[in-house]
Formats: sequence, structure tokens, C-alpha cells
Amino acid sequence: MNSQPSPPAISPRQMNLLRVVLSMAWSDGNLEQAEVDVMLDRFSRLFAKTPERQTFLREELQSYLIQNVPLEESVPHLTAPAEKELVLRLGYEVISASARTPDEAKINQDESQAYQKLLDLLDLPEDVVQRVEQEAEVSLSQGNKNVVDLLIYQLRDFWSS
Repeated sequence: MNSQPSPPAISPRQMNLLRVVLSMAWSDGNLEQAEVDVMLDRFSRLFAKTPERQTFLREELQSYLIQNVPLEESVPHLTAPAEKELVLRLGYEVISASARTPDEAKINQDESQAYQKLLDLLDLPEDVVQRVEQEAEVSLSQGNKNVVDLLIYQLRDFWSS
């Protein structure tokens, strides 16, 4: 008996990008239900045009958002440099925005290790990594603290180009 849910009605490319970003969100072992609800809402609106399709897709994505897919399974499917840069930026933004208390480090040890693994798997040149991290820092410093909205904006911008 197969316990894996059927894949949602989004493209394999969209699913792979979503999986990598979710892996980074899960890197500290904590994904709150409120975060899941917001992601479901935003991703369903991004990937589906009509309210009916959005509702259907939201239900389909539910089981995927609670899965923690290892980076090693998703990152090798990224082939385009633009996809790799997008994933790096989104991953950096996710872990940079995840501190839950004022006393907590901006990026904790688990998140740092996951980010280093992502860097190793992406195998991007150091100058590209530095540029992407600087862009992410600028975006985060401009008050874009709702990481889900930030992710949606970045993904929508990526797919429209």
C-alpha cells in the first residue's frame, strides 16, 4: 500500500522548487501550522488562477507541506542557473526570517548546517553566492518579514520572466 499522496497538479519544476524551499523551512525541525496555512493559501493562489482550482490545489498541497523532503532528493533536479540562484535566495530568506524570539539567533545551528548543505549541492561560484545573499539581505532589511509573501513574490517574478 502506497502511503505517499498523489502529486499536486503543478508542474514538476514548480514542485521541485517548492520542495527545496520547504526543506529549508523544515531545517530547524519546526514548521508551525500557522505557517503551513499561510503557505497553502499563498502557493495555491500562485499556482492556480480560479478560486475553484485554488481550493483544489490547497487541499492537494496540504500533505506535501508537512513532508520534510531531503535536499539531496530535490536539488539535483535543478539544472538552470536561474533556478539554482532562486533556490539559494529563497532558502537564505527562509532561514534568515525564522527566529521566533528576540533572544534567538537569526540563523540557528540546524539552519546553518542545512544552508551549507544547500550551498554544497548547488555548487555555485562564490561571487554568485555573495551576490544572491546580499540581494536577500536587502530584501529582508526593507521590512519584508513575512517570508511566505516574500517567497510568493520571488517565485511569481521568476516564473513570469
